[in-house]
Amino acid sequence: MTNLATLLTNASATAGDHAAIRISGQALTYRQLHGLAAQVAGSLRAAGVEPGDRVALILPNVPAYPVTFWGALLAGATVVPMNPLLKRGEIEYFFGDSGAKVAFVWPDFVGEAQAGAASTGTQVIPCTPLGPVEGALPSGTPLAEPTPREDQDTAVILYTSGTTGRPKGAELTNANLRLNAQRSSSAILEIHPEDVLLGALPLFHVFGLTVGLLAATNVGASLAIIPRFDPAVAIETINTEKVSLFLGVPTMYAAILHHPDAATMDSSSLRACASGGSAMPLEVMRAFEEKFGCIIMEGYGLSETSPVASFNLPDRPRKPGTIGVSIPGCEMRCVDLEGNEVPVGEVGEIAIRGDNVMKGYWRKPEATAEAIPDGWFRTGDLATMDDEGYFTIVDRKKDLILRGGMNVYPREVEELLYTHPDVLEAAVVGIPDELLGEQIGAAVALRPGSTTTPEDLIEWSKERIAAYKYPRSVWIVNELPKGPTGKILRREVHAPSD
Repeated sequence: MTNLATLLTNASATAGDHAAIRISGQALTYRQLHGLAAQVAGSLRAAGVEPGDRVALILPNVPAYPVTFWGALLAGATVVPMNPLLKRGEIEYFFGDSGAKVAFVWPDFVGEAQAGAASTGTQVIPCTPLGPVEGALPSGTPLAEPTPREDQDTAVILYTSGTTGRPKGAELTNANLRLNAQRSSSAILEIHPEDVLLGALPLFHVFGLTVGLLAATNVGASLAIIPRFDPAVAIETINTEKVSLFLGVPTMYAAILHHPDAATMDSSSLRACASGGSAMPLEVMRAFEEKFGCIIMEGYGLSETSPVASFNLPDRPRKPGTIGVSIPGCEMRCVDLEGNEVPVGEVGEIAIRGDNVMKGYWRKPEATAEAIPDGWFRTGDLATMDDEGYFTIVDRKKDLILRGGMNVYPREVEELLYTHPDVLEAAVVGIPDELLGEQIGAAVALRPGSTTTPEDLIEWSKERIAAYKYPRSVWIVNELPKGPTGKILRREVHAPSD
């Protein structure tokens, strides 16, 4: 029996009185969490949910999330995490594509969920902070022991962001997630039961789910959650809960670094920070480490890889600016268009093979075959690998700008812009150009009170980067578009129309 829920039952047995979830000064122990999840599992079974049926979650970071997540897994169901900010048309697609039988939904989102469920038959179950509203599901005998499942049975279907076309559901198995969580907690972050992890990442996202909830549960550590990321709340949580491990994306680190409350943040409890989701600007990394005396370890992964594939591992030298080396159980290499490995130091697409790679895309065999043509998952990310096996992300394959036949990687230009003292955030994109094919454009958010102009930034960049790389067009924005984890979304950055 290899149901992923054994992580919870083991933690309940060995660390039952230890805080599993902390929020707003309150705590839920592992024994209490297990008991509530067992009740949910029994109710799901009484409602006709059988092993393999899909159960959707439309919840923010509240205790109801782990309660219903573990409850669904105890019942043998497959969990479908969903962004609470989705609208009815998007929800209808997720419900319909996954075939979700039941959806646990936070009260604020019930209206949209019910509208989305009208054509799919999905049963919408409103939730309180600790789980389903009483009476919304039939009562059943609590299922405290995990329903038998196999390693290769799908535990979670995580829908990708859908940079092109409709989102696809990555099928992550019990083994995918269990092994990735165990390696995240042992080989990567070296989590101990006394650690407190900051759960600022949304649990519906693979980073927050695996490296946060699952890795903490694996060793019986505490996860201090906040419903939605806010730098002031994050700083307060670090202070009051004595957070020892901060998991975040680069924009979270930048937001905390530049927040007025940063001056009152007590970082003495922080022993390590982990960053993923997108490339960490070196200037942000250096400034955060210097201000708070805490090392940031950068890693890399995707929904399709459960997610962690590489990391700056604690037993090897850290190389700032890299995403580290491949983790145990995972192989990575850089390949050309034909799938051949490129020489050390040359740019290629990252390909991944290992026990962290998804089973496939839900009910999409053609898309699966395209993504994993030869046993190696093609990530769409361009990188180089040095002679010690450290990878450095160059850019997304789809974000590459081709200017007059010359390759321009947006990240390189962004890294330069981040070194300007007035730049808070930057996103570089290609702009159609009749003569050159594409031209370099940059959307920039400035620090409050700055008087720097677009023309200033263009001239400043021109002096510091090759002529074909500097942005010919710069426009100032209040803030850049971001995804649910705070990752800047280049695909939603567009040059202003004349």
